[in-house]
Amino acid sequence: MRVYLFIAAIAGGATWLVTPLIRHLAIKIGAVGRVRARDVHTVPTPRMGGLGMLFGFAVAMMFAYRIPFVGGLFQGSSQMWVVLAGAVMICLLGMADDLWDLDWMLKLAGQLLISVFVAWGGLQIISLPLGSLVTASPSISITITAVLIVASINAVNFVDGLDGLASGIVAIGGIAFAIYSYIIARSSPSYASTATLIDVMLVGICVGFILHNWHPAKLFMGDSGSMLLGYLITCASIVMTGRLDPASIHASVYLPVFMPILLPVLVLFLPVLDMCMAIVRRLRKGQSPMHPDRMHLHHRMLKIGHTTQGAVLILWGWAALIAFGSLTILFFEARYVAVGFVIAAAALTVATMYPYLRRRIPEIREENAALEAARHAGRKRRDGEGE
Repeated sequence: MRVYLFIAAIAGGATWLVTPLIRHLAIKIGAVGRVRARDVHTVPTPRMGGLGMLFGFAVAMMFAYRIPFVGGLFQGSSQMWVVLAGAVMICLLGMADDLWDLDWMLKLAGQLLISVFVAWGGLQIISLPLGSLVTASPSISITITAVLIVASINAVNFVDGLDGLASGIVAIGGIAFAIYSYIIARSSPSYASTATLIDVMLVGICVGFILHNWHPAKLFMGDSGSMLLGYLITCASIVMTGRLDPASIHASVYLPVFMPILLPVLVLFLPVLDMCMAIVRRLRKGQSPMHPDRMHLHHRMLKIGHTTQGAVLILWGWAALIAFGSLTILFFEARYVAVGFVIAAAALTVATMYPYLRRRIPEIREENAALEAARHAGRKRRDGEGE
């Protein structure tokens, strides 16, 4: 565990140190986001922060390569190098979008090509738990892997609308994934786990970037960052769910570990929900699924009356509840987990609606008082007419 914490600290420290340099570079080359109608910020802010996170991830990987405990993960397998190569390509694609605002179809095509390359390079969902462990054909495996990566990339991209929101949600998901994969790795002769390694580096770069991205943000992650985070958390999920022997895992761990489609949805529930709602909303209006609007979850939170920081913290809370709610099933009985989940959900619901209720309740009281006064006046008028 100490090795993983050290690697996470390296990733976070490297990201934190290099991000100010990336900010100056973004300003110099013109990667500055103009204020659009759908944006929350009011001042043009440099983006391309994903390059700093990629640097932190690469530095942490170089350290991990030299550490004996996890260095064996790089021997006899190209999986980690494939992950790094994919990270570089997806970040470069995002940087191109940060600079030139690529057409959404071109960007989607690039995401799909990179995802297919990564899957072809060996990062694949090898099997799916459909009753028994069913081995998929290579073409089906590559297709499912590529679709899952592209979906997660865009889910994180959709939710990246407030300072610190996307990086915080992904960090929470990375911690949950790391705990899952670490528990699973303890059943093997070595505690070293590729999934855990990716997760802790992911959490490190998220924390390192948040220190510069908290409101008011000095730098946005841009598509280079949101796409990178969605890609990395999905890679960790694929590694964890695709190559484990169910016979060696306790039955209570089986379901959450061998559901490669379910895990990203649980951990990235808010981004996935936001993406699905946006697609349905836009298609119903006859618009492109990528047509921008101001109806995302974070926009709704601001309309309720939350500050930017308050909205981010509450959405982090929902993300943590959903991610760690599934994790607690490994340690406690389902009924206790359900009770705790309901209590926490109720508390978060109150916190979510509090600004609206604080504003609306006095309005309701005034409306009721006015209605009662009108009724009282009507009764007095009828009594006067009766006399």
